[in-house]
Amino acid sequence: MNTLEILRLALDSLKANKLRSGLTMLGIAVGVFSVIGVMTVISGLKGSIESGLNVLGANSFQFSKYPAINFSDPRQRFANRRDIDYTMAARFKELMGESAQVSLMLRRGGRVASYMDRRTNPNVLLGGADENLVTARNFEISAGRNLGPDDVEFSRAVALLGDELVQRLFPNENPLGRMVRIDGQNYTIVGLLAKKGSSFGQSQDNFAVIPITKFLDAYGRQGRSISINVQSHTQETLEATKESAVGTMRLVRGLDPEDPNDFEVFSNESLIEAFNNIANTVAIGAFVISAIALLASGVGVMNIMLVSVTERTKEIGIRKSIGAKKRNILAQFLIEAVILSLMGGLMGIAVGVIGGNIGAMMLNASAVFPWGWALAGMLVCSAIGIGFGFYPAWKAASLDPIEALRYE
Repeated sequence: MNTLEILRLALDSLKANKLRSGLTMLGIAVGVFSVIGVMTVISGLKGSIESGLNVLGANSFQFSKYPAINFSDPRQRFANRRDIDYTMAARFKELMGESAQVSLMLRRGGRVASYMDRRTNPNVLLGGADENLVTARNFEISAGRNLGPDDVEFSRAVALLGDELVQRLFPNENPLGRMVRIDGQNYTIVGLLAKKGSSFGQSQDNFAVIPITKFLDAYGRQGRSISINVQSHTQETLEATKESAVGTMRLVRGLDPEDPNDFEVFSNESLIEAFNNIANTVAIGAFVISAIALLASGVGVMNIMLVSVTERTKEIGIRKSIGAKKRNILAQFLIEAVILSLMGGLMGIAVGVIGGNIGAMMLNASAVFPWGWALAGMLVCSAIGIGFGFYPAWKAASLDPIEALRYE
């Protein structure tokens, strides 16, 4: 018998038992779907992570009270730390001097901005910052000017507006020099921020910036911890700048040499590394779940093939009596098991890729096809078909033709 004839017989056998074959394929599909779906989402997120987490300027790192990403430690542990108040932040900036560019920032979400009879939804992000925010956060000034040191020193009521805010409040006029009202406070618009787009579904243009001193006057200083961005002059001096900045921050915080840091330091690279660690943990979990599901499915494949061998004992005897060799019978049943596994694997990959890309798009990540994981899924399914189908196939091939012909 040639390979095509064996393949045709295997397919005919699977078609004859559609429900049984379908349920077995479904079990394999669920196992493959669990890992392909998760890996599709993760691959999509990794594809956009460089831009999505690139929130700091080049050669930059940041000090804050809380870690940027935290899933393991109770938040209360960090809440008990002292705030980085404005006095500390200003002192740190003074001590760093010209060795690095230091930017201070606070933020408050859910604000409403208005101009004349136009109002925004309560989703505007209001930032309080100094003159170095633009370079620290990769913003650009599209019109007007940046905040200046005098604006911060004298707590002036001036503001920079993001592109989305400009389009909403000033669709047909130049906003420079106009007054925008935010939380009952009037601010003169002195500059416009260039459009930056969104990151993980959150707009970076629905944003207004006022001097940090004005922010503290408007919302109070109690319970406010400032984020401090430090930008090294070159990549080569980044590590030296970081060591100097950590020492300066410890000095400002009044820590003794034996005291641990009571603040967090992170950079773009550390954010990306933290995300990748989380993604790898999720991938391992999905792989374990998938392995358990596929093991159970493999047992199902073996059980179905054993039932098939028992039901077709007389057929096997007839084929052997007219010249079918042991290897032909073995190949036929092995091919049936492999086809069963591969069809289930294809179903799982298709549903996993579609579902994973839907999840990725909901997170504003790019759609991808995880070729490596799809290929690995097909190889695993082939291995399941061969591994769990071998014993039933060997049992069928080893039947005595005389005994098989007598079977009823």
